[in-house]
Amino acid sequence: MQRSPLLLLLCCLTASQANRVYIHPFNLFAADNVICETLQTKPSKPLETVPVSPLDIEVLTPDSRDQMELEAQRQNITERTAVLAHLLNTLGLRMYKGLSLKEQSTNTLLSPINTYGTLVTLYLGASKKTASKFQLLLGLNSGTDRVDCVSLVDGRKVLKTLQIINSLVDDGPKDEITTQVWAFTRQDVQLSEVFVGGTQDFSDTSFIRSLDFSKPEEDKQLVNEFVEKTSDGKVKSVFKELNSSSDLLFVTSFNFQGSWRTAFQPENTSLQEFQVDETTTVMAPLMTHTGQFFYLNDKMQQCTVVKLSLSKRSYMLLVLPHEGAKLHDIESKLHTDVISGWHHSLQEGLLELSLPKFSLSSEIDLHDLLTKMDPEIEAELLGSLAEFSQLSNTKPFTINKVVNKVVFEMSEEGAEPQEKVQEAGVPVKLTINRPFFFSVIEGNSNAILMLGKITNPTL
Repeated sequence: MQRSPLLLLLCCLTASQANRVYIHPFNLFAADNVICETLQTKPSKPLETVPVSPLDIEVLTPDSRDQMELEAQRQNITERTAVLAHLLNTLGLRMYKGLSLKEQSTNTLLSPINTYGTLVTLYLGASKKTASKFQLLLGLNSGTDRVDCVSLVDGRKVLKTLQIINSLVDDGPKDEITTQVWAFTRQDVQLSEVFVGGTQDFSDTSFIRSLDFSKPEEDKQLVNEFVEKTSDGKVKSVFKELNSSSDLLFVTSFNFQGSWRTAFQPENTSLQEFQVDETTTVMAPLMTHTGQFFYLNDKMQQCTVVKLSLSKRSYMLLVLPHEGAKLHDIESKLHTDVISGWHHSLQEGLLELSLPKFSLSSEIDLHDLLTKMDPEIEAELLGSLAEFSQLSNTKPFTINKVVNKVVFEMSEEGAEPQEKVQEAGVPVKLTINRPFFFSVIEGNSNAILMLGKITNPTL
């Protein structure tokens, strides 16, 4: 019998998990008493909904939440985190390739954990037929359903596990992840209580508001101003246009503020050439540090991989193509086994590492991203074939806009003072002076927080 790629992936977990009895991801997150419910467009019981507060630009208080419940979920660290990390890593790499390979000449940034959480939150409002499509993409399907039946997972349990992973990063002295959610719906619409609770499970702060959408230009300015104010200016002009027939606008913001374990010293920063492409060179500030690093020269993939420790829980894998190799050729072969193989093959050595200063942000329209992956997936999950009967008391109900804002900022400070180099020998010199790929990973679960590439650090 041929095994699915997902099953093979999950059977090949890290050595610390190898002796555990295999548990299918569905069984870890299954909802109670919903094994193989008959597919139907209408809910089997009345939908429990809550009213939505009108949008008031002067009222910027986040939605209230049960703090005791939130603290309890952060303490419940189980094997769910490792299993869920593998699922979101697999989907995140697939999405990143769909995004990056179509934008080869531009800086690119995607947060797999944020995108995965967005999809799970929307899953909470899906009909059973659409929910089954979500579960298939998320890797959370049971694998035993019939054509007319679907076994459901508890989406809120998944979202709480994602927040546990984020909270592991926040446990460090410097690194910090902030997640925010905004949902805007039309007036007189009530939203599912489960969906509203899910937005809180997924975020540090959430804002669910209503407006009439009758004046699209005025409403666009109002919504954009509200998001900008409540995000402390980090999310600006998120909506370029609105439609008077809109039902729901959904926005998430994932902000990673990190610091190097050991600071790069300002006196060792200098302007150097960065080769953007065959014909373009820019001058960029490159930071230099000489010390012990874990790194790998991968001759098969034609790249050099360096592990850069961040403050406590997370680290960066930086991938520089060899001279003459193309970054997009390396990206096209990215999957979880490649990244895991890099990490396990790293060897410690003395490096003189020069790295461009860079911060990065992106706004991703999830409709567009899913379309780049596969137009059929977009149609079934968010587009013309999607049904959201569990989202609102209004039927039919559509999700018009889904935007993920991702911000990656690195402080020049370090969590620890720079050590004095006492090792004998001449360091290997590695200068990151051409387009490179990087991933930011939470070290406990191995969940990928960020995937990105820098083609021009001055942009």
